[in-house]
Amino acid sequence: MSTLQVPKLTRRGFCMCCVGIASAGVAGGWLSPREAYAEAHQLVGMIRGAAAKADITTYKLRGNVAVLEGSGGNIAVFAGKHGKVMIDAGITATQPKIEQALADLGRQPVTHLVNTHWHFDHADGNEWIHAAGAKIIAHENTKKRLMQTQRVEDWDYSFPPSPAGAIPSETFATDQHVDFEGCKLHLICYEPAHTDSDIGVHFVEQNILHTGDTYWNGIYPFIDYSTGGSIDGKIAACAKSLSMVDDKTIVIPGHGAPVSNKAELKAFHDMMVSVRDNVAALKAKGMSVGEVVAAGPTAAFDKFWGKFVITPGLFTELVYEGV
Repeated sequence: MSTLQVPKLTRRGFCMCCVGIASAGVAGGWLSPREAYAEAHQLVGMIRGAAAKADITTYKLRGNVAVLEGSGGNIAVFAGKHGKVMIDAGITATQPKIEQALADLGRQPVTHLVNTHWHFDHADGNEWIHAAGAKIIAHENTKKRLMQTQRVEDWDYSFPPSPAGAIPSETFATDQHVDFEGCKLHLICYEPAHTDSDIGVHFVEQNILHTGDTYWNGIYPFIDYSTGGSIDGKIAACAKSLSMVDDKTIVIPGHGAPVSNKAELKAFHDMMVSVRDNVAALKAKGMSVGEVVAAGPTAAFDKFWGKFVITPGLFTELVYEGV
């Protein structure tokens, strides 16, 4: 157990980096960064396999809130007197290790699960957590996406409809203020950003904000255009989050080092604005996506942000699609 540690990119993270290696520098090669990303690595299967081997690391924050790292997206947990509230469910392959991490936080059952969006690395565990007694709460578009086949082109993968037990039973489309197990939560609806189903979760009394995948800490983010995402939406979501935090807020990103803050969130926002503007200027000159990738519009940021799954070339392509 750790308390308010600032984790570095872990060995688990470095293993995930190999997803991006083949696509680095392919602008003049046989595959685009996007094609290499999907084709060379069978991404979804690889992530499930990595999750099965991953350890779960728990960081205790404050006010009975902790964050679990290692099962897909970062998972937040509030341990109340009679029950626990989870923010995101992770990947099913890590169920035994998540169960142990939850038990280490107390004997209370999980009574509520909030999904930050529909993606499998955040909602794959819905079914087993619901079977254990939790009510699932999410944006209405998360329910819609989970009930239907979803094609994510950039992953070259079609997700089948989720089983009945994984479907949220309570949904919303505007900001909500709720009290689960004595924990006051502000459920924040973002406009379409990473997907069209994104929410943030503010633990009001603890001053902790879980941003879901609208924020990736220290790494270039994925944008799922197949299910409503956009670069402008990502930027707007970060701006909305920034308007809600202060210098004492603990920020939990969807991916990357799980304990973050306002300054790091702002750096992520500013990076996306700069890259968007760089790519838009090149596209306005009539340059093709390959030419823009070759021009290196992310170069000033690559050393810091380009060390994980989403390579500079792929991120450039994602931005290009939205400007």
